[in-house]
Amino acid sequence: MPKASHPAGDGPDRRAFLRFIGVGTAAGVALLRQAQAAEDRTLQALIEQNQRRELGQDFDAASRTIHMPKASLPTLSPLTVETTQQAIGQYEGIVTQGGWPKVPFTERLRLGNRHPSVMPLRKRLIVAGDLEANAGATDIFDSYVEAAVRRFQARHGITVDGIVRKATFDRLNVPADVRLTQLKVNLGRLKSMSSHLAGRYVVCNIPAAEIEAVEDGVVVSRHTAVVGKPDRPSPEINSKIIEINFNPYWTVPVSIVRRDLIPLMQKAPDYLANEHIRIFDMHGNQLNAAQINWYSNDAVNYMFKQDPGDFNSLGNIRIDFPSKDGVYMHDTPLKNLFGEDMRFHSSGCVRVQNVRQLVDWLLRDTPGWSREQIEAAIKSGDRIDAKLAKPVPVYWVYITAWATPDGVVQFRDDIYNRDGLGQYATTTVKG
Repeated sequence: MPKASHPAGDGPDRRAFLRFIGVGTAAGVALLRQAQAAEDRTLQALIEQNQRRELGQDFDAASRTIHMPKASLPTLSPLTVETTQQAIGQYEGIVTQGGWPKVPFTERLRLGNRHPSVMPLRKRLIVAGDLEANAGATDIFDSYVEAAVRRFQARHGITVDGIVRKATFDRLNVPADVRLTQLKVNLGRLKSMSSHLAGRYVVCNIPAAEIEAVEDGVVVSRHTAVVGKPDRPSPEINSKIIEINFNPYWTVPVSIVRRDLIPLMQKAPDYLANEHIRIFDMHGNQLNAAQINWYSNDAVNYMFKQDPGDFNSLGNIRIDFPSKDGVYMHDTPLKNLFGEDMRFHSSGCVRVQNVRQLVDWLLRDTPGWSREQIEAAIKSGDRIDAKLAKPVPVYWVYITAWATPDGVVQFRDDIYNRDGLGQYATTTVKG
């Protein structure tokens, strides 16, 4: 029986095709593996980026040319005057071009959201220089927008988290011409304060509720502050720090006796005892709270003195300097207030976060006051004073708008209503 015949080349071509398929499948698998590896690397990069963000680093990694404000640049300096003048020109151009769009209010915008408000948000951020113009034009809140929002929040002194809530919407919707007015008003303030600065000085910017320790034109440490309420404002100060008081007594000012202490004693007669506050007459004799008529103004004729301790309203440290207003800087037992955006709670004095770091810097050139000796003085619980070998200038200023040499324009609420901004003084704009 003859063998079955096949068309010429059928056997070899078939085998070659199968080999080709096999090679193709292997190549496909290899390509799939490469793609999976690339996806894994991308995912790992995103995870690492998120981890860095959780640590407070690389906030604007999505942008290569737009950066966060540099913490080392001081509010008061001749360079700040110069760059604020340049910012005025920039904002005049923005106003001439029609300003920036209003961003319609919604409860919250964050990474990954798709919402109609994202498009005007992008435009708003681009006009002010927080977002690159080529960063896309979609209604998706992507990493570029998040980085730009973080920068915007940092420039306006509010919590930097990349999420747009009411506080951020309010500031986004302050018109450009209002911001221009702020810059012009504050330029005069900056000029008056920046011409004769020493090599070392301390600045408390009241509207920013922030303190800078400056040396040779560089901020060596920043400290969150709590400053005066609008109805009890912190005054502007030009003085010199002369002394540090450890474990101080607190003598209650007459204004606080009248406005706070008398009403408190009417409601809670044990308040003074609970707060370790003692009463003295003009001859230094200690009195009992029951000897005073708390339903009259008699209490203003006595001295109220709080003992040293962790409960003391001044904490463990007072930073003292001559002041006609009787104000000073100090520690506080109420450290939770430093975490708020609106830190206007005091009766005029300034509370300092991480005050020991600032005191260490102030006493650096004073013999006998190393950081260990500072800690020992606090731990002793004794009233101890350290006079600075060389007084350090201190300025309490009212600056709500300024620009630093890194090109960042900063704004703060006009909390004491001194800029003439009307309804926009404290960014209470409705969405």
